[in-house]
Amino acid sequence: MEKLLGDDLLVVERRSQILLRGRRVTYPLRPANALAGLGLGATAAVLADYAGRRVRGWFRPAAIRSLEDWVVAHYGRTMFDLYFREYSEKVWGIPCHQIDSDWVAQRIDGLSLWQAVKSAFCRRAAQGIKTLTDPFYYPRQGIGQLADRLAAAIEQHGGVVRTNAAVHAVLHDGRRIEAVLLGHGRWRSMLSADRFISSIPLTSLVAALRPRPPAEVRAAAAAISFRALVTVTVLLRRQQATDLTWMYLPEKQIPFGRIHEPRNWSACLAPAGATHLVAEFFCNRQDKTWRTPDGRLIADTAAHLARLGLARPEEVIGGHVLRIPYAYPVFNLDYRRHVEVICNYLSRFRNLSLAGRSGTFSYLNMDRAMHSGLTAADAILARPGAPVTWEQQAIAAAPSKI
Repeated sequence: MEKLLGDDLLVVERRSQILLRGRRVTYPLRPANALAGLGLGATAAVLADYAGRRVRGWFRPAAIRSLEDWVVAHYGRTMFDLYFREYSEKVWGIPCHQIDSDWVAQRIDGLSLWQAVKSAFCRRAAQGIKTLTDPFYYPRQGIGQLADRLAAAIEQHGGVVRTNAAVHAVLHDGRRIEAVLLGHGRWRSMLSADRFISSIPLTSLVAALRPRPPAEVRAAAAAISFRALVTVTVLLRRQQATDLTWMYLPEKQIPFGRIHEPRNWSACLAPAGATHLVAEFFCNRQDKTWRTPDGRLIADTAAHLARLGLARPEEVIGGHVLRIPYAYPVFNLDYRRHVEVICNYLSRFRNLSLAGRSGTFSYLNMDRAMHSGLTAADAILARPGAPVTWEQQAIAAAPSKI
């Protein structure tokens, strides 16, 4: 990253809040803010419930399969009902008892309520919890700058980068991938290579294979799915709307689940005298949110931001809508079994490797997605004729313990 971006690699301090019952709660927790946000009664109930769960867990550990099981065991039923239930079901669109615990175990790695509470009162404890406080790197001109620099470096070394080229078919002989048919509009091109790394959605890869995979593999691909994302950007005639990197909005009456203000990541991402707020709508492809016209989404989002006190109607000067069909792999209770069927079949192709969130059907942050690509590349360079094993890819996709 430093080699690619140089002085354009910024370090951004993480500042997040949760809007809970009309009150802003700073994350990580701070004593006065937590009490003001939850109220003394709710805070006492959360801590009492958590303590009771811990004591019962010493004598009879809870069976954990679902997201609900995991959160209740680690935070208590009261905290689950206050925050995790609504936010998780807003993100995934299915009940928490139908979501595999793998997701939350990866996303809140090693963090318990007791650690969070200790961090509120002890600075040293907070510094030891990476999921709460760690800053992050970000390109000065936005995340697209990283892709631009990578493409430039590839081309400088003699490589070719093709964009706007969808995968129409992946041709194979049963043991190796032979070629990929690319296309855009009426244009078509056949690409042959010795090795292939796929980061397209795992379901799309299965659908593109020719000859077609066995029926059980196609059935497994049909049984897994991705949650879609619609981002609505509202441009405002004001210098700044918040001082946050993220705000989380779990309550169902607010249609979007998270907002951020790009100016707070890099001042270069907004013109002088203006800023913009990006609202994230979690949805399914072709549902009501997905099909709502852009103008209506922008107007509705601006109205909600006004009700939240983040913008005034007269400040709105524009907007933009982006639809992302394969944003989040859905970890339902049976996902692991279906993914194993697919991966066992794909392992026969000795010159194919998978990488990325969609390609591995793993819930990876961007750093881990990049790491999965580096792992695949390192293995190819080390042994050009050998496949990247599924064990290696699992290590690359595993949640970071650093």
